[in-house]
Parts: sequence; structure tokens; C-alpha cells
Amino acid sequence: QVQLVESGGGLVQAGGSLRLSCAASGRTLSNYDTAWFRRAPGKEREFVASIPWSGGSSNYSDSVKGRFTISRDNTKNTMYLQMNSLAPKDTAVYYCAARTPTTVWYNIWGQGTQVTVSS
Repeated sequence: QVQLVESGGGLVQAGGSLRLSCAASGRTLSNYDTAWFRRAPGKEREFVASIPWSGGSSNYSDSVKGRFTISRDNTKNTMYLQMNSLAPKDTAVYYCAARTPTTVWYNIWGQGTQVTVSS
């Protein structure tokens, strides 16, 4: 089973940018669909973006579309989330997740990385 470790979170001012990384180990990430989720304080976990194992079309939540970009480098076994034009509403713990293409739900999770956007 693949293991996931996020990094790149931190404190940034509104309007700034951050790039999150999700490094995979144990198995090659190219065999998995992958995604980013986030959980803001006091809220449910929400979907942010996903990219299939084939590296094809990505999907984004409406709240991040046009500001965030998901990508992956299978040669480095790593997925990324480039976040631009950050706003305080983006403050959350960000999690990367994976699933095999035949699995409906994302069932492999990283430990999360905190992103805090100050106004």
C-alpha cells in the first residue's frame, strides 16, 4: 500500500501563494487516482481537487477553480497543489489522498499540513 506525506504548508498573507507537495512511498503513485482535501476549523472535510492515475483531466471545487492547480510528477512519485491568490477562507488542514482506480472512495490518506492565510 502506498503511504503519503504532505509538506509545504505554512503561514501566508492574503493574496500570496503556496505549493503543497504529497510524496508517496511504498508503491508507485502512477497506479492511483489522487486528490487534495481540506478541513477548516469547525467544518467538514471538503474536496479541493483531483487528478486521475493517467494524469488526465483534473477536477476542482468551485471555491478553488482558477486559483489552485493540481499536478503530479510520477517520476518523483509526488503530487502537488499550487495555490495562488490565497484568502483567509482557504485556511485549513490540507490532506492528500489516493485510491486505486477501481475503488470508489479515497481510502489512503496523509497526515495533513496546515495552511493559514492571514488577512
